[in-house]
Amino acid sequence: MVKNKIKIEGARIIFKNFQGKGDEYNSQGNRNFGVILDDLTATKLEEDGWYVRRLRPREDDPEQYATPWLKVKVNYDRERNLVPIVVMITSRGKKTLTEEQIGQLDWTSIEKADLIISPYNYPARNGRPAGVSAYLKSIYVIVVEDELELKYADIKDIDENEEIPFD
Repeated sequence: MVKNKIKIEGARIIFKNFQGKGDEYNSQGNRNFGVILDDLTATKLEEDGWYVRRLRPREDDPEQYATPWLKVKVNYDRERNLVPIVVMITSRGKKTLTEEQIGQLDWTSIEKADLIISPYNYPARNGRPAGVSAYLKSIYVIVVEDELELKYADIKDIDENEEIPFD
């Protein structure tokens, strides 16, 4: 039984679906993303029962290494105390995102992220062996900003209820 949380700093995030949009790879409402793992971490997690996946090598380079990654579920279940902390960081500061705002990350260029993942040990059933699922506990996402965002970062935003004078 896995009890220890995983902390990954400077992580590369892939397959973002913080919004929970349904498609051929995801049921509607299931929020998740992938995090790239190094070989040592991937091996350790697999030994402990975590379901580590591997990226398929590109068709133009079949000898390419199959990079390991972990699917991380994002669940807002207050009854089970599953309310992740999600913070977006830019040059202007940091903003904690709510459940309603977290979908913004799907359209944001992420430079890197620091995160903590909680294990969920599930039993064997329907011919599937027991294992460990990954759930997001907290994530701090550093956003890639372009030259104009950086140039105008110090200018105060106008409150949405404030009128703009056009004199």
